[in-house]
Amino acid sequence: MENAEELKLLGFWVSPMVLRVEWAFMLKGITDYEYVDEDLLHNKSSLLLELNPVHKKVPVLIHKGKAIAESLVIVEYIDETWKNHPLLPQDPYEKARIRSFAIFAEKLIFESYTASWSQGEAKEKLVKSTMEAFEKIEEEIKGKTFFGGESLGFLDIALGWISLWLPVWEQVGSFKILDPIKFPGIASWVENFTSQAVIKEKLPSKERAVQFYRERRLVRMGIVK
Repeated sequence: MENAEELKLLGFWVSPMVLRVEWAFMLKGITDYEYVDEDLLHNKSSLLLELNPVHKKVPVLIHKGKAIAESLVIVEYIDETWKNHPLLPQDPYEKARIRSFAIFAEKLIFESYTASWSQGEAKEKLVKSTMEAFEKIEEEIKGKTFFGGESLGFLDIALGWISLWLPVWEQVGSFKILDPIKFPGIASWVENFTSQAVIKEKLPSKERAVQFYRERRLVRMGIVK
């Protein structure tokens, strides 16, 4: 186990990307790390600006003095560094397929979030395209408990935002994507996913998340600064 000073995570409490890293830690049994919650909206730390000067975003993982950015890259790094509870399969083809699917699904986060503060035709297009993509996700989870089969894996972590953040954005933006009748496999997966102790322990309060994104919606719409 690494010492806390050798393992540090720069994050933000409501970021689903940051939660990916913490979920990976939990699944690997890694608890001895330092977590630094960044003030992304008003006062980003000098450390964050130094370690991720281009994008200035979280998460950033610092391991033995080296910084790694981008959540999926970090999760894969964790999986390769700590071998217990593998998150990715060993088969090269399956590993590549899962990576590719995660990349495909990644843009849905931005589209779903953008729909929460968009209006009119732009919002309708975002909801429609996201629902079409969800049909592919439904096919992927069909007949499985988790995307990783019977245990949590890389895709479960990558798509974990569906469990809390999508319902929050739906509530904030008054739209619906995750229809349990249209997507029964995904709806069942959400229940299985959020019932896992290692997952729900790190989930933020839905009420607090709704309040945060309601405020961000007003900013995005130019109603408040």
